[in-house]
Amino acid sequence: MQKHHFKAFVIGCVCLLIGFASGIFVGRERGIPFVMQRRDWSIGIYHGDSPFNFKTSQKIKNPVLVAEDVTDVTAKFVADPFLVKENSTWYLFFEVYNKKSKHGDIAVATSNDATKWKYKHIVIDEPFHLSYPYVFKWQNNYFLIPESHETNSIRLYKAVDFPSQWTFLGTLIEGRGFVDPSIVYFKNKWWIFVSELSNDTLRLYYANDLLGPWKEHLQSPIVIGDKNIARPGGRVLIYEDRLFRYTQDGDPTYGNQIWAFEITELTPEIYKEEKVIEDPILKADGSGWNAKAMHHIDPHQIGKNKWIASVDGKGIYRVFGFKY
Repeated sequence: MQKHHFKAFVIGCVCLLIGFASGIFVGRERGIPFVMQRRDWSIGIYHGDSPFNFKTSQKIKNPVLVAEDVTDVTAKFVADPFLVKENSTWYLFFEVYNKKSKHGDIAVATSNDATKWKYKHIVIDEPFHLSYPYVFKWQNNYFLIPESHETNSIRLYKAVDFPSQWTFLGTLIEGRGFVDPSIVYFKNKWWIFVSELSNDTLRLYYANDLLGPWKEHLQSPIVIGDKNIARPGGRVLIYEDRLFRYTQDGDPTYGNQIWAFEITELTPEIYKEEKVIEDPILKADGSGWNAKAMHHIDPHQIGKNKWIASVDGKGIYRVFGFKY
């Protein structure tokens, strides 16, 4: 290629890039684009053919939600995602760790296809830490039990205008620094699995009515001195009339992977369980957004042999933005 032709080619490429950049910056006050890497908790969506076999999908670019998506507070990270579907809309409730207040708030995002998510806003903000927003529907009403260990209690909220407005109904159980309370209605009773701050103890409570009174199971604590399987790691699942619990592994590092257990016998007097498979359901990937840890799963069946799950991971992800 002759020199003047090469020079014209370069000038043309530069002009194209300038034009492309100008098109990007329209409506952005001609900001300067940047890419940076963040290392913390973020949220993803997995697909699977059973509640015990999940993996990332080529249709979804994980993570689907990161701290930079939060618009109403300055967030350090997002984690603990719980899914519900109402009519044709998916709702994702999760913890937003607020840098200013230095505690967790509960937020919501929405999606029409569970693939692309739009952050909405904080829906529950208390003067103490909240996380793990276990949301569920009962008798056509939505309820939510977050982790609130700083209050030494398990608290129940009810939606008065779903998904944005919630009211505190009352305290279900108190007296300990409870973490990650997980509730399910099974065999005509309510059951709550909940750990303690030590992460090595799992307690079990039951009640005939959602508001109580709640009693501790005769065999509780049902796990003692085992950080690998004590702390709940997501929704307690009823599948084919059988009951399963997910648990996060806290040893040797916090929340490094997720196990699944089938609860084979459950009465107010007896509790028995066994591991579903000998491999973790989820685990750190070694690279990317979930390189270091995965400690949460909320599975939902969307068809025959088709499942979707909200998960979280700790690792490195890229943030694209604009500086002005």
